[in-house]
Amino acid sequence: MQNTTGNCGKCGICLTVCPVFKVLKEEQASPRARVQLIRAYEDKKLPSSPLLKELISKCVMCGSCAAICPSGVDHNSKFMEMRSELIAAEGDRVEIRGLVYLLAKEQRLRLSMGMARMGQAVLPDFLAKKYKLGNIAVTNYPKLNKKPFRSTIPEEIAPEGEERGTVLYFTGCATNYIFDQTGFATISLLSKMGYRVITPKKQCCCSIPMLYHGGVKEAQANIQNNVACFDRESIDAILVDCPTCGSALKKEFPAMMRKFGLDAEAADRIAAKTQDLMSFVYANLEHLNFEETNPACEKNVTYHLPCHLKNSFVSAERLLDAIPAIEYTPAANGADCCGGGGTFFYEYPDVSKKMASTKIESARETGAALWLTDCPVCRINLEGQLDDDDTLTMMHPAVYLLSLLQK
Repeated sequence: MQNTTGNCGKCGICLTVCPVFKVLKEEQASPRARVQLIRAYEDKKLPSSPLLKELISKCVMCGSCAAICPSGVDHNSKFMEMRSELIAAEGDRVEIRGLVYLLAKEQRLRLSMGMARMGQAVLPDFLAKKYKLGNIAVTNYPKLNKKPFRSTIPEEIAPEGEERGTVLYFTGCATNYIFDQTGFATISLLSKMGYRVITPKKQCCCSIPMLYHGGVKEAQANIQNNVACFDRESIDAILVDCPTCGSALKKEFPAMMRKFGLDAEAADRIAAKTQDLMSFVYANLEHLNFEETNPACEKNVTYHLPCHLKNSFVSAERLLDAIPAIEYTPAANGADCCGGGGTFFYEYPDVSKKMASTKIESARETGAALWLTDCPVCRINLEGQLDDDDTLTMMHPAVYLLSLLQK
């Protein structure tokens, strides 16, 4: 992987988009500072330490700094590599190590999610309200799927009406274990547009959480498995309903396959076909028939733009604007980071809470009844911090669009 840290001119443009810096207002919390710390470490001028690990890790890995950098510094890749080195040297929290362990094998993840679901069923309400993970009370976490989503559907689903093509669906872990309504809505929308949908049963975690927490070796098997599942010639697109998974397929798979010395060309083919679900729906909008009026459906909506969607794909906002039946009201800071950042909201709850609080207040001010977002972690973070009397309901855009279709 090319080392671009030497390109940094310390201009400070990255400070204008870094969500952590905006909250802390400290130079050491800026992308520019992290790059200089990494250079000092690589030049043997700075030793490994718990403080260095914290400074490098206090980042949501949104990619905004790399997207705006005029010098082409690949911040995310360097931050990820540095995290791995520092975790190897300094260790990591036991719960984070446990997460990497579970995500490395689909059967481990499936077993643990089944146990967690049983735990949700028996945990007394007073304890669920009392204890928090990050800023979120246990009772405010979403209920897990009764069964993993992929186990409830055929691997291949024929289109409704005229067939226009074939797509592969990467569900990600969140849809498979938490938000199955997103999966059902996705398949229904694609089928109604005339697409045959193939959802490979053997797919597994995209590996982003492992890569961000030093689990490069653990990620290798998952990445190879997913590349084998999705490298098919006779498909029109590979669709993701989670922008972080999409970023993995488009960016991390090719980079990591090269790092492992494996078939990077297969990963390149996958990257070239990977699209965000809502972008694909927008491109095929003429194949969907929406109700002009439907009193049963909320029309007033607002939207949170996830960082990985903003920096890797195209916002779903253009889709919301394109459908006359929708009354879309943008929030003042709709494109700002919510502070979710994978496990960031759990590891740095104080910083995350400041980000989420401003987002929630702006969403309330729109007067919208529905708050849409594509990212499951953003949804968990924001929805989990809503007040009990909030009238906002969060959901994936796919679920909302399906509710607007003519019956």
